[in-house]
Amino acid sequence: MKTSSKLKTLAFIAAALFFTCTAKAQTTPANALRFNIGIETSLPTGSATIGSPFSLGGTARFQYGITNNFALTITGGAYHFFAKVNPASPTGARYDSYGVIPLKAGVKEFFAPNIYIGLEAGVGMESLDNDFWGPKRFLISPASGWANKHWDIGIHYESFSSGASYGLVALRTAYGFGK
Repeated sequence: MKTSSKLKTLAFIAAALFFTCTAKAQTTPANALRFNIGIETSLPTGSATIGSPFSLGGTARFQYGITNNFALTITGGAYHFFAKVNPASPTGARYDSYGVIPLKAGVKEFFAPNIYIGLEAGVGMESLDNDFWGPKRFLISPASGWANKHWDIGIHYESFSSGASYGLVALRTAYGFGK
């Protein structure tokens, strides 16, 4: 019973702080262009889990502020899906490693000071060992995170679809430049 009361009190305080806070984040002032470079660590999802335990990537993002709370984004980079050992192989061979080059555009909305949600869509071009430009897949990527003038730390899910579907859940840590 006491734990329930503490949780209710904590929820009430959090709600009061959220709704009474009138300041909006201004990490992308209106009519300002920002650029950030990030590193992404991720866990594969869907059919990608068969041959890869994790992936690592790097991305660059341009962000243009339409208002102090709403921005347009363009993101590009590369993800590398590391291969794991194929359990069916008698010699302990690994699955083929592969990469994806995402090119996407989207929006970012700051709904509380420094806290945002975002959505990007675009194309992911696979880079396979034997074929540099493999299949191209439609991608969609919802995100949420925290950003200030220089840092952007967010988590996003990226879904690649067109035939076999797979994706990743990533933590992106980026450093930003600009106003």
